[in-house]
Amino acid sequence: MEDLIASIAADAGVEPGIAKKSVGMILAFLRNEGPKDEVDALFAVLPGAAEAVDAMAGEDGVGAFADAMGGGLMGLAGRLTSLGLGMGEMQTIGRQVFAYVREKAGDERVGQIVSAIPGLGQFL
Repeated sequence: MEDLIASIAADAGVEPGIAKKSVGMILAFLRNEGPKDEVDALFAVLPGAAEAVDAMAGEDGVGAFADAMGGGLMGLAGRLTSLGLGMGEMQTIGRQVFAYVREKAGDERVGQIVSAIPGLGQFL
């Protein structure tokens, strides 16, 4: 997971702390919005995924902010925007996270998750 965070920080031009929070938010989004069995299987082969989500749950105000922003892709975009990210940075980060996830879990599993979350496929 640390290699992913370092790569995101470099490619998106963001601080490593922002990259780490972004990854945690995206993984939390998948956990909340995706099909439970497929996401659980994904997390089982993705070292550090559960810890990244758990770290976000412990952030001051993140839970309340997430509730206020709502769910779905718009809620995720709002949470990422709150980190100071623009659309280009969000796209770079999202593509890298999903490339990493595909590498670890395979195209089929990722495809099942992406197809189960309305609108997600158009951003990848």
